[in-house]
Amino acid sequence: MKKLNLKEKFKGIGIIGIVIRAFLIWFVIAFLIYPNANLLINVFFKNGEFSTAVFSKLLSSERAMRSLLNSFILAVSLIITVNIVGTLLVVFTEYFDIKGAKILKIGYMSTLVYGGIVLCTGYKFIYGTNGVFTKLLLYINPNINPNWFTGYFAVIFIMTFACTSNHIIFLTNAIRGIDYQIIEAARNMGASFRTVFFQIVMPVLKPTFFAVTILTFLTGLGAMAAPIIVGGDSFQTINPMIIIFAKSSYSKEIASLLSIILGVVTIILLLILNKFEKGGNYISISKTKSKMVKQKIINPVGNFIAHFLAYILFVIYTVPILLVIVYSLSNSSSIKSATLSFKSLTLENYKALFIDVNAFKPYLISIVYSLLAAIIVAIISILVSRIIHKSKGKFAAMLEYSMLIPWLLPGTLIALGLMTTYDTPRILVGNKVLIGTAGILLLAYVIVKIPFSLRMIKAAFFSVDESLEESARCMGASAFYIMRRVILPIILPSILSVIVLNFNSMLTDYDVTVFLYHPLLQPLGIVIKNASDEDANINAQVMSFVYTVVIMIISTAALYFTSSMKIRKNK
Repeated sequence: MKKLNLKEKFKGIGIIGIVIRAFLIWFVIAFLIYPNANLLINVFFKNGEFSTAVFSKLLSSERAMRSLLNSFILAVSLIITVNIVGTLLVVFTEYFDIKGAKILKIGYMSTLVYGGIVLCTGYKFIYGTNGVFTKLLLYINPNINPNWFTGYFAVIFIMTFACTSNHIIFLTNAIRGIDYQIIEAARNMGASFRTVFFQIVMPVLKPTFFAVTILTFLTGLGAMAAPIIVGGDSFQTINPMIIIFAKSSYSKEIASLLSIILGVVTIILLLILNKFEKGGNYISISKTKSKMVKQKIINPVGNFIAHFLAYILFVIYTVPILLVIVYSLSNSSSIKSATLSFKSLTLENYKALFIDVNAFKPYLISIVYSLLAAIIVAIISILVSRIIHKSKGKFAAMLEYSMLIPWLLPGTLIALGLMTTYDTPRILVGNKVLIGTAGILLLAYVIVKIPFSLRMIKAAFFSVDESLEESARCMGASAFYIMRRVILPIILPSILSVIVLNFNSMLTDYDVTVFLYHPLLQPLGIVIKNASDEDANINAQVMSFVYTVVIMIISTAALYFTSSMKIRKNK
């Protein structure tokens, strides 16, 4: 009877389906479960016995405890600053009638193509010791400390303006989704401008605010680039300390424990967010919504202040990008002296990128890593999504939840787990597994991007009309043929969008790369970070500007490509 049930269970799956399921089970066990479990065992089990000695090491390390405190200080601070700035950006472009709102929005959206280690490095070149802004301050007041842009202030400044992307995306959609009839009804009943905004509009946005607040807190808690670039010795957070501690065999346990603490906090906050979203906090709206109409600020003083703030923020967002572009076209002597002139402009820097092998090598390495990882992620996500879409059993549910494991863990924990497990050959599921350094980094990229990709591609699968598949099956088409000729052409725009977005985000990755890169195969994120060091070669700094501009062009093209794909799909 059991054999019959087993046959019934695998009936219709076929040999290819069984092989795919076996591969996915191996992938989940080998790379999502085992490395993290192995990391926990290495930290808490010594000589086969449970041990909490690592907590004593952590508590006795002043640097580690300070980094924990700094991370929470930064996370709480960002909740305030990012929510204020992010909300202003959205209301200036979507709610209030501000002149030049379309131009302002382009500047505000710059963080979508200019972020991470690239953004932090750009800000340091402008506001740092030898930056053009610092030179201007010293010209005005020679007594100013040239190292003023370091520590907590510098980190919070950069991250405040770098972390508003979630507000630009999610809060914008939330405001556009408000039913304007509610606002009109309130104003007809005599509600003031302030009453409408704070008692009607803001409560509708409350669920979105809660979500972006949690995401902002997590971003601050896991901050890497800004504390490394401008934090200095006075303000280091958890992730930079994990990098430092991971280099020593004695303190590697502390690094692992810090990453575990970061992971636990992440899981708790995501569970809270999930529970809040399920509980819901919504407001009733009419079935036929009225399009949002921008509100004119009647008070002249308030109108002036709003316009002034809107354009000040625009300057803060755009000046670093403009200066990076100008620096990328300048010769090394101009960059070294932080002087700008038309005479120093040249295209030689861009020629070097394509002529000099050493200059192009980091780009080639990053492109290969990112493209391979993006394609592998897309393939795995397609396989998993297909199983989830067609199967309603326990296997499909367990597979889906397993693929969400990376969503609950910080990149440092994933990197440390892979590094601890696969540094040397180990016995795993009856086979020896040996992965080179390059392979581990590629694997880390794949794991980090799995949850996002699965979510997007799974949604595409569920949008496919099942009658098409049924018709093909009735005509005798095999499962493989249906997948290849019926389903894939329909979901191809979503797949390409996911590949492009993943490629774009991994091109300058630093957070995961710094743990696993090979010294002879340095990707862009590492090269750009090294160019920001005070003792960096001037030619390396020049090329970092060129890298940054080309990255922004690629990122902009990627966003345009994905948005155009969505428009075509909707049509």
